[in-house]
Amino acid sequence: MQQYKNLFVIGTSHIAIESVKEVKENILKLKPNIVALELDQKRFYSLMYSQKSKFRLKDIKTLGLTGFLFNIIGAWAEKKLGKIVGVSPGSEMKEAARAAHQVKADIALIDQDISITLKKLSKRLSFKEKAYFGYEIIKGIFVRRPQVHFDLKKVPSKATINKMTSHVKKHYPSIYLTLIKERNEYMAKALYKLMTTNTEKTILAVIGAGHEEEIIDLVKKCKK
Repeated sequence: MQQYKNLFVIGTSHIAIESVKEVKENILKLKPNIVALELDQKRFYSLMYSQKSKFRLKDIKTLGLTGFLFNIIGAWAEKKLGKIVGVSPGSEMKEAARAAHQVKADIALIDQDISITLKKLSKRLSFKEKAYFGYEIIKGIFVRRPQVHFDLKKVPSKATINKMTSHVKKHYPSIYLTLIKERNEYMAKALYKLMTTNTEKTILAVIGAGHEEEIIDLVKKCKK
């Protein structure tokens, strides 16, 4: 957990049992006034009320075909990995909301609307990026790679996160811009607003570990 003034930030993995425990322990210990979550209203409601995502054909018009398919594939991958470690995707966010209620903290949803994010991705993803994605899938099937030991139950190391982010930035610039850079900026502004309008209150933010470092840096720069 990192701190900047009245803001505390926990970087999590959405399928790591380690994150579920860390989030609960820190909220109960710190007793923040506000718990900020890397969620928008739609995802928060779906997560808290255990609503299964229903993919409808009309969503293609709203999100664009690329965003629609990306949403389906992403949800499937998280669910698959979650089954391996026995943790439902987003469990740490759900636990954070429960712990916030326990310490009587307000909940702030700081992420951009998922529909806006996916619609932007549909418009931006280039043919080159799609082709490279296909290449990586084929390569993964036919080319034997050295075994990499990765503990899904724990939050990835900063070195691993930086390596993965660099790969996305280099080969999938549209995905990096839409899912990482712009969302980091959006969440940083939301956190800065919370900090400046609640100067006497303690804020604890629960965000994906891949966003943690840059968001903290962006919050620090907001006043400049």
